Amino acid sequence: MINAAVIGLGRWGQTLVEAVQGKSDRLRFVRGIDSNPEAAADFARVHGLFLSTELRDVLDEPGIDAIFLATPHSLHVEQVEAVAVAGKAVWCEKPLALTRREAERAVCACEKAGVPFALGNNKRFFPAMRALQALVAGGELGEVLHIEGHFTNEHSTRVAGGWRDDPDISPGGGLTGAGLHVLDAFVNLAGPIETVDAKLFSRKAPPDPRDVAAAFVTFENGGTGQAATVRAGPMFWRVHVFGTRGWAEVRGETSMTVALIGQEPVVHHYPAENSVAVLIEAFAQTIASGKPFPVTTGEMLDVAGAFEATIQSMKTGAPVRVTRG
Repeated sequence: MINAAVIGLGRWGQTLVEAVQGKSDRLRFVRGIDSNPEAAADFARVHGLFLSTELRDVLDEPGIDAIFLATPHSLHVEQVEAVAVAGKAVWCEKPLALTRREAERAVCACEKAGVPFALGNNKRFFPAMRALQALVAGGELGEVLHIEGHFTNEHSTRVAGGWRDDPDISPGGGLTGAGLHVLDAFVNLAGPIETVDAKLFSRKAPPDPRDVAAAFVTFENGGTGQAATVRAGPMFWRVHVFGTRGWAEVRGETSMTVALIGQEPVVHHYPAENSVAVLIEAFAQTIASGKPFPVTTGEMLDVAGAFEATIQSMKTGAPVRVTRG
C-alpha cells in the first residue's frame, strides 16, 4: 500500500482524498498538511489523516511514499523540487506553472531525482474523453482537421476568492483554472499547438468575476482549433473533433456522438466513473510498477507552452507562436 500525504486541504485537496480513501487497494492518504489546521481538523479526523502545517513535516518522513500538491500554482515549482529532492513521488495539481520554463524546472527536478511525476489533468479521464482519444488514435475519424472545446466550471461564486481573483496570478481569467483543461484535451488529441490567437473579454471584475476567454489555435500537424471558457454559469464540457472521415463530439463526462461519412450519427453512453480516482490509480500503478504515467511530461510542457502563448496573445492582441524546448 502506498502511503501518501496531501498538501492543502481546501476544496480540491479534500476532493483528492475523498476520491480514493478507503476505496483504493493501492494508495491511501495518511498525512495532511494545511496552513489552517483548525479548518481542516474535522476532515482530517474523519479520513484518518495526521494533520500538521508545513511541507517539511513530511519530506523526511520515511513512511510517506508520495506527496500530492493541492496548493496555489505560484508555489508549485519550488514544492515539486523539494519533494523530488526528498525522493518521493510527486502529484501536482494544474496549472503546473504559468510558463514553459518554470514547468521545465519541475519536470527536470523529478527526472534528475528519478521519481514519478503526475499532473492532475483529470478531465481527459472522463469516460467519454477516453473513448474519444481511442477513436482519434485509432484513425476512425481520419486525419484531424479541427477541434472545438469549451469548459465552463460552475458559477464563479462557487470557488470565489484566492488566486482566481488575482489577475497577476490568474492572468487568463477563467482560462487559468477551468479552460486549461481544454488546452490539455487539444494537446492530447491533436498534438503540440503551434500558434495561438486569443482574447479575454472581462464583463465584471472580481470579486465574483465575469469573463470570457477565447482562443483560435493552429497545431503543428496543420490542424486548427477553437477553445473557450466562460467564468459564469453551470458546468458545461464539450470537445468536438472533425476529421476527414467523420466527426465525434463529447458532451459532459459520459456521452459521445459519432458521425462517419455516409452514416447517421450514433450516440454512445458510458458508465460514470470518478475521473480523479482513475487518474490517482494510474499514478499509484506508476509508483508501484514503473508503468509510464498516462499524461507524459512532454504533454505537460506542451500545455504549459500553449498556455504561456495564450496569455501573451491576450496581452498583445496578436497571434503568438508557442515556444518549445
